[in-house]
Amino acid sequence: MRLTAIKLAGFKSFVDPTHIPIVGQMVGVVGPNGCGKSNVIDAVRWVLGESQAKQLRGESMQDVIFNGSGTRKPVSRASVELVFDNSLGRAAGQWTQYAEISVKRVLNRNGDSSYYVNNQHVRRRDLTDIFLGTGLGTKTSYAIIEQGMISRIIEAKPDELRGFLEEAAGISKYKERRRETESRLKDTRENLLRVDDIRRELTEQIVRLQTQALVAQQYLALQTELKNAQQMLWLVKKRDAQAARERFTRQIEETGRQIEAQTAQLRQTELQIEETRTAHYAATDALNTAQGDFYAASAEVSRLEQNLRHLADTRARLAAQIHHLTEQRDSLEKQHNDMAASLTQWQQRLQDTDAALADAEIESAEASNTLPEVESLLADTQRRVADLQRELSLSEQSHQIDETHHQHSAKTLQQLESRHTRLTHEQRGLPEPDRVALGTAEAELETITETLENLREQTDAAQQHLPALEAQRQQLRAQLENVTRRLHQAEGQLAGLNKIQAHLDADTKLDGWLNRHQLASLPRLWQQIEVETGWETALEAVLRERINALAEPGSNVSSVLNDIPPSRVSFYDPHTVPATSASTLLPTLVDKVRWKTGQGGALADWIGEVYVADTAAAALALRDQLPAHAQLVCPEGHIFTRHTLSFHAEQSAVQGVLARQKDIERLTVETEESALQKEALAEQLAQSEDALRHAQQNLSVLRNQFNQTQQRQHQLQMDTMRAQQALERVTQRSAQITAELAEVEALMEQERIEQQAASERLHEHRTQAGFVREHLDDARRARSDAENLLNQKREAQRLSDRKLQEIRFTLQSCDNKINDLNNAIKLNSENKNRLSEQLAQLGIEQARIDESDQQAALQQAIAERQAQEHALASRRNELEAATAQLRTLEEARMRLEQGLTPLRNRMEELRLNEQESRLLEVQCEEQLSALQADEASLLASLEKGAKVSGLNAEIARLGSAIEDLGAVNLAALDELQHAQERETYLIAQGDDLNQAIATLESAIQKIDAETRELLKTTFDTVNQSMSELFTTLFGGGQAQLILTGEELLDAGVQVFAQPPGKKNSSIHLLSGGEKALTALSLVFALFKLTPAPFCLLDEVDAPLDDSNTERYARLVKQMSEHVQFLFITHNRITMEAAHQLIGVTMQESGVSRTVTVDLEQAANLAAA
Repeated sequence: MRLTAIKLAGFKSFVDPTHIPIVGQMVGVVGPNGCGKSNVIDAVRWVLGESQAKQLRGESMQDVIFNGSGTRKPVSRASVELVFDNSLGRAAGQWTQYAEISVKRVLNRNGDSSYYVNNQHVRRRDLTDIFLGTGLGTKTSYAIIEQGMISRIIEAKPDELRGFLEEAAGISKYKERRRETESRLKDTRENLLRVDDIRRELTEQIVRLQTQALVAQQYLALQTELKNAQQMLWLVKKRDAQAARERFTRQIEETGRQIEAQTAQLRQTELQIEETRTAHYAATDALNTAQGDFYAASAEVSRLEQNLRHLADTRARLAAQIHHLTEQRDSLEKQHNDMAASLTQWQQRLQDTDAALADAEIESAEASNTLPEVESLLADTQRRVADLQRELSLSEQSHQIDETHHQHSAKTLQQLESRHTRLTHEQRGLPEPDRVALGTAEAELETITETLENLREQTDAAQQHLPALEAQRQQLRAQLENVTRRLHQAEGQLAGLNKIQAHLDADTKLDGWLNRHQLASLPRLWQQIEVETGWETALEAVLRERINALAEPGSNVSSVLNDIPPSRVSFYDPHTVPATSASTLLPTLVDKVRWKTGQGGALADWIGEVYVADTAAAALALRDQLPAHAQLVCPEGHIFTRHTLSFHAEQSAVQGVLARQKDIERLTVETEESALQKEALAEQLAQSEDALRHAQQNLSVLRNQFNQTQQRQHQLQMDTMRAQQALERVTQRSAQITAELAEVEALMEQERIEQQAASERLHEHRTQAGFVREHLDDARRARSDAENLLNQKREAQRLSDRKLQEIRFTLQSCDNKINDLNNAIKLNSENKNRLSEQLAQLGIEQARIDESDQQAALQQAIAERQAQEHALASRRNELEAATAQLRTLEEARMRLEQGLTPLRNRMEELRLNEQESRLLEVQCEEQLSALQADEASLLASLEKGAKVSGLNAEIARLGSAIEDLGAVNLAALDELQHAQERETYLIAQGDDLNQAIATLESAIQKIDAETRELLKTTFDTVNQSMSELFTTLFGGGQAQLILTGEELLDAGVQVFAQPPGKKNSSIHLLSGGEKALTALSLVFALFKLTPAPFCLLDEVDAPLDDSNTERYARLVKQMSEHVQFLFITHNRITMEAAHQLIGVTMQESGVSRTVTVDLEQAANLAAA
């Protein structure tokens, strides 16, 4: 296989998805320190299955995930993928058929680590099996050489170096298989021991199970009745729940139809409200338009009336002028009559008025000059008054319109505020859902669910534990019976032996004598000695009745001698020391005896010259070597002398006393041990019975707790469901109210803005109207002043003209005197003519003033205003009608909404009841399913009047009957049959296991033989290659591998290296560069034997100088023909040898990126 690409994402500093193509045989990774180059090596090691964080320069596996930087947040997963070219099909196992193999590992923050091969999820072992024996093993990989690993390789322990050889030899998979085989062999042997133990237990178990089976049959019968009753109970509950659910469903449908009908009415009413609101808006707009038209008509009427008033004023002024001229004409007539009489007076006055003539002329000229200006001023003031009146009329019209808008906005705002208040009151009146109680109920439900699951597990565990406790109790009871039986047997045997031994002392003749001399309590000889096993009969044959000898009484010896006993009796001194016997080659009988207390002087006298032989034949052969008066005895009790032979036979009760004594001692110990064992077993049995009883009680408590907890869970589910639905209902209505409130508030805000704008416009109109009125008053005053001034000027001009004329007339009269009287009369006539012309002109002007058009226009404008007024009233009536209809529809909508609330509440209540019935029905179905009930047969056998109460009473009765049975081994019948079948099966299984053990042992031997041969070949080949490579790298010297033990499979490996000119005795005496080259010679020797898919070198050239680096580079280049190299380096020489350079940068702090350069392509571009 050949590595073609490395893909990283979120691994250490490679946070962004990074694709590193590997296109050459020698690929160099370069970059500054700390940029993340070694993370590439860590990524490869990690994806190949490395599970130790310290091998990846971290404290935990979470450290390989990008942990964030100054500008980036941490990521949640890390992934690394290696892509291999497998076109030659060298991959192991099922992956041989793939031309390309992708190996990927993904790790999440929660610790989940996943492995993928060609996007197929695999185990870590499946991945490592692909690379077993290729140099890429996770434990002894020589294909990945990290920083500092060179020195660790060369200074490694012998066992660690042997691991590299095993990886190169490809026996790591053999060792793995051998470990598996040994594990299976160990398991097989353990299984065989267990099979033997189980077979011994089966016999006892079968006897015990026969007793339990009878109780189990009764229990099963009661359980069957109980199960049928429970099934019938759940069926009746299900039937009742179904009926209730169907009833609630019908009620829900009926209530739903009512809600739908009322909702339809509500929607129809809302539609009518929208239509009425649209009509209301249209009526409002029509009212505003009518008001505008009315105000326009009113303004036109005001304008025409003003024009008529102006015409009336003009007519009055012309009438006054005509009247004045008429008066002048009449005056001229009178003057004409009085002219003659006044001639003298005028002459006299001529003299008086000569001086005033100049002043009168000046005054007349001034009056004539100022009159046009005053007339122009009057015309200006009149136009100003008309303009201001028109502006005031428009301002008042706008004021009226804005006042109408203001009143409408206020009314609309009042309606909106009323609706807002109603909605707010409704929202406040909504029942506040108890979220804390809901959260508590949900938490309690979750806790109850967990508790229920725990109780179910505890109940199952307790139920499963009962048979084991019952089996333990039966086993302890059987053991106690066996121990009690053995104890009784031992006690019986001991009592019989003690009785026999006591019978030895029961000599009626001798008892009186012994009691008389107070010797009855003295210990017997057989009680004071211990005889070597097997020689009891021999000692009894020699001593005969002396075996029952009494200890010498000491001071009472003289009295004993004076009173001869009625039968034979012997005494011995327990305090005498035996005399030293002559040396002999034969063992004596004394050597077979040991005193419990005292000394053996008496025995030395009795049996000091009695020798022993192991058999009668040996004694017969040795009899010629006996000294004089000596005896030879064998274990059977036959006595030999040099010339005689006496065969032993039991003749008295004394015979066998020593053997019986040993049996008594043995049985005494056994009795005590059995008593202790019986006491311990009795205590264990009591504990076991207590444990069984406690377990049964605990099971009953657990079942009660489970049922109570299940009922509590159901109640909490219903309460939680009700609370959630109530919360949802309140939340939904609250959201609707909130939306309506938001809409109302928006409308209120809009109306307030419009009202504020209308208020501002009203204020502006009031201010403007006041300003206009002030200016109008000023203009009117100015007009009045101008009119007064004009009248004064005209009057002054008239007076001035008349005075001037009078003066002139007087002067002329005075000048012409009487001759001028005719001229005066003529002048008077001319004046009269002039006045007549003026009167005619004024009549013409007066005739020109025609008020009929203005009156007609005024009447038409008044009629238009009345029409607009009627139209305005009609529009106002329409608006009021629309408002009333809108109010009526709003009230109808509120009534419909209020009517929907109880229907919805009833719907929710019915749904809750229906869901409760459904849950109960589902619970019943689950219980029936758990009880494996056949509903069809249950329905067929269901009584017509069956009720829950009666079934509960029957279940209670059956439960009481079951409890009366006590602890029951439910599996006794099956266990009995299974035990018998299992006994047969275990016999066959034992034979199979023995055969399997033999097969596995043979396989291990075969694996060891193959491994030994393969490892020997590998060792020799690597040793030869290392020596050659060492000579190549150093230009001489020698290096070799040395085994540290005789057994090749267990022996360690040491490296011995001597560079040219050095005779160092240890590898540790070499310099850093020499160690590096030595380690490289070993690694490359391993590669020559078993080339790995690729080799990763992390700055292994760091301790090398330039010349050694060149040798290193040449060797790598030479080996790159067969092995793909990926190396990290800072050395220029090594960089120059690379076919492809991959640059790693860290322009962004904490984030690594790659820059790939193809050197051949770069050279071609440079050459071009």
